[in-house]
Amino acid sequence: MHSTRILTSVVLFALVGACQTNPYTGRKTVNVLSEGEEASLGEQAYAETKVKAKGHIITSGAQYDQVQRVAKGIANAADDLARKRGEKPTFQWECILIDSSEVNAWCLPGGKMGVYTGILPITQNDAGLAVVLGHEVAHAVSRHGGRRVTEGMLTEYAQQVAAAGFSSSSPTTQAALMQAMGVGSQLAVALPFSRTDESEADHVGLILMAAAGYDPKEAPKFWQRMSSKAAGGSPPEFLSTHPSDETRIHNLNQWIPEAEKYYKAGAPR
Repeated sequence: MHSTRILTSVVLFALVGACQTNPYTGRKTVNVLSEGEEASLGEQAYAETKVKAKGHIITSGAQYDQVQRVAKGIANAADDLARKRGEKPTFQWECILIDSSEVNAWCLPGGKMGVYTGILPITQNDAGLAVVLGHEVAHAVSRHGGRRVTEGMLTEYAQQVAAAGFSSSSPTTQAALMQAMGVGSQLAVALPFSRTDESEADHVGLILMAAAGYDPKEAPKFWQRMSSKAAGGSPPEFLSTHPSDETRIHNLNQWIPEAEKYYKAGAPR
């Protein structure tokens, strides 16, 4: 138990210096990874993804041109806003287009993006794609990836402490307690925090697309189209890592006036 107390002290000390504030929303979170460490993880994941997608990466054509155009616009907006805050942009932006029916896109820590052709029929146009890439880039600039890694580390640590605390119990009792704690941490911590990350990415993404010159009013329209496609297939919101479509659209409409200030200052496309 003495070693457990020492470990707890070390962890708490580390967390004191690991707080970060999202410059767009003011939300405070804990992240034990540095931006460089996050970017390194992103580079590794990006390289692995390109290997797996070999033969399916599109490098020319109208869809490719659109993806590169919108990705560059969102990336430039993120860098410009960082400079206005007195920060030096550090992301190394890059985007690949993957021929796949998967309806998805992503942005890894450090700025590496990916778009699957399966989402393009739903985005429909540059503004729709800007909604998606703005959201994904928002995850990266908000450092949600590092925060989720931190969350996983803390959950694992909490389980180890609990196991040590119940070390005198029978193996069967210990196993039952660990299983219950795993389920409890998932429902009480991981999912709600992930939904918060998703909502924050919606908020920041709306600002990014507007700053890049895309009308923020297009965001609710895109999510309405996405909702229509997913009708009947979405899990209840309280068991989902994403807000419900209704909640998401409501929040976006609430944030549009703020985003329009960035849109009016930019050059509409």
